[in-house]
Amino acid sequence: MKLTMWTYEGPPHVGAMRIAASMKGVHYVLHAPQGDTYADLLFTMIERRPSRPPVTYTTFQARDLAGSTADVFKTACRDAVERFQPDALLVGASCTAELLQDDPAGLAKTLDVGIPVVPLELPSYQKKENWGAAETFYRLVRSFAGGRERPTEIAPNSCNILGPSALGFRNRDDVTEICRLLAANGIDVRVVAPLGATVADLARLPDAAFNIVLYPEIGESAARYLKKTFGMPFVSTVPIGIGATRTFLAEVRALAGLSNDEPVGEAEDRATWYARSVDSNYLTNKRVFVFGDATHAIAAARIAARELGFKVCGIGTYMREFAREVREAAEEFGVEALISDDHLDVEQAIIDARPELVLGTQMERHIAKRLRVPCAVISSPVHVQDFPARYSPQMGFEGANVIFDSWVHPLMMGLEEHLLQMFRDDFEFNDQAQASHLHAHAPAAVAAATEVISDDETLVLAEVPADDAAWTPDAERELKKIPFFVRGKARRNTELFAARKGIRPITVETLYDAKAHFAR
Repeated sequence: MKLTMWTYEGPPHVGAMRIAASMKGVHYVLHAPQGDTYADLLFTMIERRPSRPPVTYTTFQARDLAGSTADVFKTACRDAVERFQPDALLVGASCTAELLQDDPAGLAKTLDVGIPVVPLELPSYQKKENWGAAETFYRLVRSFAGGRERPTEIAPNSCNILGPSALGFRNRDDVTEICRLLAANGIDVRVVAPLGATVADLARLPDAAFNIVLYPEIGESAARYLKKTFGMPFVSTVPIGIGATRTFLAEVRALAGLSNDEPVGEAEDRATWYARSVDSNYLTNKRVFVFGDATHAIAAARIAARELGFKVCGIGTYMREFAREVREAAEEFGVEALISDDHLDVEQAIIDARPELVLGTQMERHIAKRLRVPCAVISSPVHVQDFPARYSPQMGFEGANVIFDSWVHPLMMGLEEHLLQMFRDDFEFNDQAQASHLHAHAPAAVAAATEVISDDETLVLAEVPADDAAWTPDAERELKKIPFFVRGKARRNTELFAARKGIRPITVETLYDAKAHFAR
């Protein structure tokens, strides 16, 4: 663990919060000081949940350290059961409380609260959020499904969906889309867990013929346990993109004993036609950099290369547990995978790759904005704007349509700005031109800006030109050799340097003098 301004994943107890918040009738008692009580912010502000997360904190203070914080923990557990009356209780410690070594798991065994208690041992200084979510879900499945007897008569077309959770990227809409798609193909979905599931639902998991793992980061460990214990096979192909959705349906139909006829739902695919249309031709070989959790990063890279005709110039993940899978995917595109949870490493990799589109998390959105590169968010961690009120899945055929719009529109806007810049001197497009449909409201002439610039030695009153007339043709050509994502900054620095020195017009020598000046 290290301190950083940004982090891709929280500590593992945040993952446990996500599972508790996903389910119904499960409450989480977290042994934590006052500073670790931020679950409400995560779920009510970012995910915009209509209710508070089912988490109770011991919230011990410094003065409590003189006594027994273990007693504080046991009291909090009893109060939570009495107040919320859950079906099951999760207990654990935050990263700060772990240092006290109060052992919530051991203390939980001494509690007599009348409901099942599932202790969590989450090493905060070795593991992170997604691992904590996977471990919590696995412990719950093992506790409530482990002792069940598997029925002798099971419908072959019955399945469970494992992995979707609170704070997951578009998980709510993905589940709706995939359940609808499976139902149209004759598949009976028995349980979706952990999102929306109860303790009783977990106990019914062995009653289905097979499992579908939509999000391996959270659901795969539980699926492997169910396979080992009950012999339940599972489908791990993630249906993000047209090709993956077709493969997913073929695998599901095969496990269900259905025919290999054309799966139902392909008529909803509009992304394929859009990608082949003449309007998308200019997108071919656009350089794209992909970064996120393993599931979404791998899927995004394959969609970009195989379905949209982009060129993948970089791929990476912040999840070291899935480094092997991401490295294997990187080999398909002839690039080296970036496995890092340091956003500064990611930023440097983006600069080095010189992409024309970034597909990443909320952090890559900030990085791309600074570099003036279009960006689309494909993975958690995300901002509140990535939990839209509208229906916006990523999986299935409708998800492929959403992805096409989300990725291509930023590039379309970039093309529009490029064309406006290209034709800025045209009589219809320049700043002094009257609006063709609002001729009575012509814009006022844009005067050259006057800027007062102080220097260590002199005070210069410089007239900063509003256009590029102050640059010689040779200087303009030299400027265009600079990578596009830092070209604007180079132009601004050079014009600022020239204004300070009273240089006009700007020549090639001025450009390099400015570079040397600002490099000091």
